[in-house]
Amino acid sequence: MKTLTSILFILGFSIITFGQPNRDKIKTLKIAYITEKLDLSEKEAQQFWPIYNSYEEENSKLRGDAYQARKKINFETLSEEEAKQFLKETRLNEAKRQAAENDFIDRLTKVISAKKIIMLHKIEDDFKRKMFDEYKKRGRN
Repeated sequence: MKTLTSILFILGFSIITFGQPNRDKIKTLKIAYITEKLDLSEKEAQQFWPIYNSYEEENSKLRGDAYQARKKINFETLSEEEAKQFLKETRLNEAKRQAAENDFIDRLTKVISAKKIIMLHKIEDDFKRKMFDEYKKRGRN
C-alpha cells in the first residue's frame, strides 16, 4: 500500500506539474494526499474541506503578515521602542494564530474523530517531507 501511495504521489506530482501554477499543483496534491491518508468518507470530506481551507487561508494570511513585518525591519536603525513594538505585534500575531488553530480543532471535532485530527498533523508533516524530498530530487537533475 505504501508503494502504491508513493507511486501515485510521484505520478500525480509529475502529471500536475504541466498546465497549472505551482501553488495550485501543490494544493491539488495535498488535497488528494490528505483525503487518501485520512480515509475521509464522502460526508466527512464535504464538511472537512471548507473548514480546512478556511483555516489554511487564515493561517497563511497571518504567516504572510508576520513575514512582511519582519522584512520591514531595519536592524541597523531599529530603536529599543521599535523593537518592543515589534515584539508586541509578533506576540499578538502568534495569539491570533493559536486562536485560529483552537477554533479549527473545535470545528473539526464536530466533523471527524479526535484520532483523525491528530493524524492530520502527521499527514501534513509527511506531505511536506515528500514535497521537500521531491524538490531535492528535481534539483539534482
